[in-house]
Amino acid sequence: MTTRAFLQHRLPPISVIIAGLVLATMIVLVIFAPLIAPMDPRDVSSYSLIDMEIPPSFMDGGDPRFLLGTDNQGRDLVSVILFGLRISIIIGIGAVLLAAIIGVTLGLIAGYFGGIIDTILMRVGDVLVSFPTILVALLISGVARAQLSGATVSEWAPVILICAIALNEWVQYARTVRASTMVENARDYVRAAKVIGLPSRRIMLRHILPNVMSSVMVIATINLAGAILTEATLSFLGAGMPATYPSLGTLIRIGNQFLFSGLWWIAVMPAAVLVVLVLAVNVIGDYMRDRFNPKLMAH
Repeated sequence: MTTRAFLQHRLPPISVIIAGLVLATMIVLVIFAPLIAPMDPRDVSSYSLIDMEIPPSFMDGGDPRFLLGTDNQGRDLVSVILFGLRISIIIGIGAVLLAAIIGVTLGLIAGYFGGIIDTILMRVGDVLVSFPTILVALLISGVARAQLSGATVSEWAPVILICAIALNEWVQYARTVRASTMVENARDYVRAAKVIGLPSRRIMLRHILPNVMSSVMVIATINLAGAILTEATLSFLGAGMPATYPSLGTLIRIGNQFLFSGLWWIAVMPAAVLVVLVLAVNVIGDYMRDRFNPKLMAH
């Protein structure tokens, strides 16, 4: 194999490298948002009605202090987007992690023990996936809002959204891990572990789980984009993050009210960031899916 062929085979495509750099940049920005952002949008005292509805600095009437302009409350859009991006990424990662933990655990149990346990868990999963994710999330969010007071809902909104999104997404992990566990369960090393009397929990966690994690990582990466979009959709519909703790979906909902009045940047800027984020995650997820596909790896 020539050096060029080796590099083409080993190195990811340029689109994946760019997507990785974009995603890494966004993560760094959200981590250091309190230090980078010109203002703290959570601090109401920093709002300035004098500076409201200023267009981006590259347009006529723009202000060099506000690169992407300001919203209807006088908040700097760069600051608002950075904090909104932070919330969207945290909720997306949290939902994926919770769904993966639930799905991997139930998938291991179903695939290892089989029988009635397997049947019950898989039928419960079949019922859940028969409902759209957004519908289940809306139902859970609505019930939580009805049972909790307004202040409590605002405080626990990220946790509610994470649980609402994860409840419907764990099934895909469970099915994949179950199938892989059934394959591993029939291998000689698992049978030998059972013969020497190792406890089931140790066999599942130390012997089977490491061999199914590659599939879990691929699913998690692909589902991250879906979780972020689901959160944005819920927030856009008013069932997600409150305006006091805005995510990208909340910012788009607020800006949508001014879209046809000439203040297009209030909605377009957060929407553009959301599109770039989801696109970067999808590109990386597609690459990982192809990279770890056994059929493609054989070639």
